[in-house]
Amino acid sequence: MTGRIFNISELTVHDGEGARVTVFMKGCPLRCEWCHNPEGLSFEKQLTYKRKKCVECGLCRKECEHGECKPFGRCLHVCPNNCLDVCGKDYTLRELVGILNGYGKITEILGGGVTFSGGEPLMQWEFISEIIDNLHGMNTAVETCGYVDGKIFRQAVDKLDFIIMDIKLFDRELHRKYTGVYNDIIKCNFRILQNSGKPYLIRTPLIKGKTDGADNLEKIKDFIGDSDWELVPENKLAKSKYNMLEI
Repeated sequence: MTGRIFNISELTVHDGEGARVTVFMKGCPLRCEWCHNPEGLSFEKQLTYKRKKCVECGLCRKECEHGECKPFGRCLHVCPNNCLDVCGKDYTLRELVGILNGYGKITEILGGGVTFSGGEPLMQWEFISEIIDNLHGMNTAVETCGYVDGKIFRQAVDKLDFIIMDIKLFDRELHRKYTGVYNDIIKCNFRILQNSGKPYLIRTPLIKGKTDGADNLEKIKDFIGDSDWELVPENKLAKSKYNMLEI
């Protein structure tokens, strides 16, 4: 069994309690207009291109014999300025368990653990579930958009120690307009989470003219009741990621 990951961040402090290792999984069912991790949208491996460093030498366009280069039509190894890279790497269960358990002692000392983020990590729940079963007592958390089959969501809530869930827009039509999907499943899964007895945090990104309106925030507040709620400022640094992915 393998999982596809686009980043592993060491000792993060915004992905749950304490200092954590955050594993960013590839693939997401939403297409939020403001997504700050566009490299996590597609499950497929993607070429990243640092255009500003490119000197147009053309070396990467020449045919090479590297198997990993052929899907992209460019040689990933020849660039003198290291302009090219691949976003997305497959890890076996054993590989990732080994990496994460290696952080066990330090995250325990710092009151943290491991968080699965994305993308939407629950799209690869079978892999994550197996990973959790093989961790040496590490605290586990997930950052999810909540748009996932209810059966899988229940399994995840039961197994994880902490859940961070987005509720971006309350109105279902506006949710579809700005994310590509209706939010009925998300609302249902929130009720599962609310009644689970597990600790959780609801997050709402504050996107100007889209999610930050008083009406939207008031409706979300009424819906989630006394749940812990965090309003997250818009991340304006994501533009460079879109440029590198040429999307």
